[in-house]
Amino acid sequence: MSSTFLGMPATPPRSPYGTGNLRGDRKFPAAAHDELRNEQLRRNLGKATRTIRAKRLNVTGELPDWEQLRDAGSAIKTDTMNRLPELLEQLERKVTERGGTVHWARDGVEANEIVARLVRATGSKDVIKVKSMATQEIGLNEHLESIGITPYETDLAELIVQLAHDKPSHILVPAIHRNRDEIRQIFLKEIPGVDPRLDNVPAHLAAAARAYLREKFMTTKVAVSGANFGIAETGTLSVVESEGNGRMCLTLPDTLITVMGIEKVLPRYQDLEVFLQLLPRSSTGERMNPYTSMWTGVTPGDGPQDFHLVLLDNGRTAALADRIGREALNCIRCSACLNVCPVYERAGGHAYGSTYPGPIGAVLTPQLAGMHAAKDDPNSSLPYASSLCGACFDACPVKIDIPSLLVELRHQNTEQSGTTAEKLAMKAAAGVMRRPTLFTAAQKAAGLGRVLAGRDGKISHLPPPFNGWSDSRDTAAPPKQSFRAWLASDEGAATMRAAAEDGRNQQQEEK
Repeated sequence: MSSTFLGMPATPPRSPYGTGNLRGDRKFPAAAHDELRNEQLRRNLGKATRTIRAKRLNVTGELPDWEQLRDAGSAIKTDTMNRLPELLEQLERKVTERGGTVHWARDGVEANEIVARLVRATGSKDVIKVKSMATQEIGLNEHLESIGITPYETDLAELIVQLAHDKPSHILVPAIHRNRDEIRQIFLKEIPGVDPRLDNVPAHLAAAARAYLREKFMTTKVAVSGANFGIAETGTLSVVESEGNGRMCLTLPDTLITVMGIEKVLPRYQDLEVFLQLLPRSSTGERMNPYTSMWTGVTPGDGPQDFHLVLLDNGRTAALADRIGREALNCIRCSACLNVCPVYERAGGHAYGSTYPGPIGAVLTPQLAGMHAAKDDPNSSLPYASSLCGACFDACPVKIDIPSLLVELRHQNTEQSGTTAEKLAMKAAAGVMRRPTLFTAAQKAAGLGRVLAGRDGKISHLPPPFNGWSDSRDTAAPPKQSFRAWLASDEGAATMRAAAEDGRNQQQEEK
């Protein structure tokens, strides 16, 4: 009797190493060290995040059922992840029925090739873009430019970043690290024909950008968008924004190409009732977004007549396969966690090295791209870019337990790191603790550390390899006597007898 070996199931692939924008050049501590020296950056971030936090608290406090909305959003997203394959197939079927074309992209490389092929087929050399985290993630702009196609960002903040040849530093406000004087200089240098008398008044800066973009809206035949939500029940796609540029991109061009991460799907049209309340309040501190655009396939004579939906995996299936980490896919990209994070507020978004900064980026980026794709992978430091204060969990509109996910990723990183000094130290500690004689000797030896303490009873400087700890915090000096030694002494025995007697007396009084 013969048997057939079908092989072991393989872990789904992550985003390919060396592609897109899911990995920085340096680990977080080194990058953050440099960013902390940028005083202008810290002032910009501090002011912006404080303003957004205050607005969010005001509008969420208005709703008596805010916590119930968060529960509903969490439940819907959890249900979606549990049924993701069938919902994506339903979405594909509904989009196709309404005249759209669906493309499946395993990774960013494939997605870039699909978009490039579709743009080439139109004969256009230009595309206008609605802000899209997914296209930033895969490096679509860079790919299009490399083949002679010019992408024009139409979101004001994204335009600033693009003109400055910079990188986004925030999910919602990509140019949060720039102030109005810097923006004025960027516009004077990069926008053709801009008035040389342009000042730094926000309304005047916006008017200069509007004049520049208007010509692009009216003449460019191809648009590329992201999607906040995709509805499996109807095949409807939705983009929410505050400037109106999205509405222009989604209605004026002949061809519309939407790149959507597969986790953005929702089961039912009615689910928007929950998320269109959660998202604006959590992101911009508004009761609703000024522009909410929805489209379903192609409508003859109205809007783009050629619609393509690119469904992007790029490591999302790998994240979905993680029983604990998959919760990060519930993220709706509101940026609420960034605005309350003390680490992000001081270090800024560029220190994370990824399209996704802040607490959610520290979770999502390692899951999409991995933590050990190369030696000293910068992503391996991201789960440690947090104080685990829990503010992100409190702010998240869909209740993603980011601190717990960070702890889990730290565990995974330790397990995958092989033999390290930390592992050897923990192994040695475990060996000592298993042997009472050695443990007692170690306690006595630790008492010698009192010589390092100052008059305040604290150790401010530890020798290597422990000096990294004392660089940022003091350590209490070891006590003169260990607890075990005290318990075995006459004083300890007498104290325990007295405590037992007090307990018996209290029980008698209660009776």
